[in-house]
Amino acid sequence: MTQIGTDLRAAKDFLEAGNVVGIPTETVYGLAGNALNPDAILTIFRVKNRPAFDPLIVHTDSLEKAEQFVKGIPEPARRLAETFWPGPLTLLLNKQDLIPDLVTSGLATVGVRIPKHPLTLQLLRSLEFPLAAPSANPFGYISPTTAQHVADQLGDQVPYILDGGPADVGLESTIIGFDNERPTVYRLGGMALEQIEAIVGPVDVQHHSTSNPKAPGMLSSHYAPRKPLRLLAPGESPAPSQRAGALVFREPFGGIDPQYQRVLSPTGDLIEAAKNLFAYLRALDNLDLDVIYAEPLPNQGLGWAMNDRLRRASVQ
Repeated sequence: MTQIGTDLRAAKDFLEAGNVVGIPTETVYGLAGNALNPDAILTIFRVKNRPAFDPLIVHTDSLEKAEQFVKGIPEPARRLAETFWPGPLTLLLNKQDLIPDLVTSGLATVGVRIPKHPLTLQLLRSLEFPLAAPSANPFGYISPTTAQHVADQLGDQVPYILDGGPADVGLESTIIGFDNERPTVYRLGGMALEQIEAIVGPVDVQHHSTSNPKAPGMLSSHYAPRKPLRLLAPGESPAPSQRAGALVFREPFGGIDPQYQRVLSPTGDLIEAAKNLFAYLRALDNLDLDVIYAEPLPNQGLGWAMNDRLRRASVQ
């Protein structure tokens, strides 16, 4: 029977016993297990029904600990870590041998980050190992932003879910790697490109999707609802329909019942929109609809990452 609570000792005990738990982060809720225990890693893949070729992110609570898991931190990566950790940024670095190949899907690099959530930071400080923690949802489905979302999706497969309230950011972390110390963004996410470039200068962005990803979240179809999702072109409006829903940025569409629409931010705030994205998409998916239309967001700030999520969610 799944328990939801704020008992750090209970979460710690389950993790130390090799179990998985749900944990809150500022991005989305994660399905966490001992990153150094292959059996715990296999449990994560089994519970999520996640393909073994899709690598996991390792979470820790300090830069000093992160240095134990990698073979060095390039200078631009260190500047980003010192500026944005804890926060929604994952650094893709060459791994030490103590990180199991299961975590990295056999790759020589591992994604590492420090989450910005007080409960999870307390939990990480109490453990003698880092946590591997992909999003706590069935593989390919909408990411969870509350503890109840985790319980609804994974049920009795997770013995304990640490409840830290709704996620503050609502988008997965931005993933950035360093080829010959040249920063490359492999996944757009909760850290805006403008913030990264203010620290390290221009970065490359790998927009293409792949079936053999170098980093998490690079598959072409991902974050998808069960209902068909159609991403509209900029300025396009959906045809009037009684069995359609809509995810819109600032104002509802005409021709679709307002009760079947969700407005991400009436004031046009991209941070508010990101926080609401997955929860509103999930709410629409639970309605009796034939199709969900999604309006693209401005390509600036977190809008890039939200459009990336909607594009992947619309791939059938």
